[in-house]
Amino acid sequence: MSTTFDCSNPGARSAGLRAAVGAAKGGRLIVMPTDTLYGIGCDAFDSEAVNSLLAAKGRGRDMPVPVLVGSWTTIDGLVLSVSPTARELTRAFWPGGLSLVVHQAPSLAWDLGDTRGTVMLRMPLHPVAIEVLREVGPMAVSSANISGRSPATTAEQAREQLGESVAVYLDGGPAAKAVPSTIVDLTDVTPKILREGAISSEEIAEVIGTDVESLRV
Repeated sequence: MSTTFDCSNPGARSAGLRAAVGAAKGGRLIVMPTDTLYGIGCDAFDSEAVNSLLAAKGRGRDMPVPVLVGSWTTIDGLVLSVSPTARELTRAFWPGGLSLVVHQAPSLAWDLGDTRGTVMLRMPLHPVAIEVLREVGPMAVSSANISGRSPATTAEQAREQLGESVAVYLDGGPAAKAVPSTIVDLTDVTPKILREGAISSEEIAEVIGTDVESLRV
């Protein structure tokens, strides 16, 4: 049975964090707030849980699940190598609404879908999400909605769509930025913006010292 915890109440927040961490470590799904939208997540290294996440969303393996991390340094153990561009972008925009597509470390024992050796990483700017991530470790997290339907900006909207497929819902109030993260692909020599969202292309271009047009796909 699913349980929702109101994170605006200190007691409920503490209980909710314990329940969410326990659920994620136990191979179950949770919903938590991020700085962009609500996310449905699980332990990134639990392939059965990742399959459950994809099933809950009605999503195929051809749409791999992104990974959220709870600290800047976590990326070092997840990627093949951290490029100077990746380092500059994480310093400028993490935690925040920027997702980076990079080549993953080949030794990683996870299955996020048909990633073709890449992974999309982000560190969210939300205290509830950060606390969960620092306890659980890297988590596979996708927007908390049925594939093809509107992303959830509240815990209630997430629960309406995902129901009992999720063990714990952490209610952090309405999403501060009801827009998805900006996605930058760093798998090639030239960075490319795959989706513009919370961070503008102009901000990206300024940090890495390039012109906006060169970032267009």
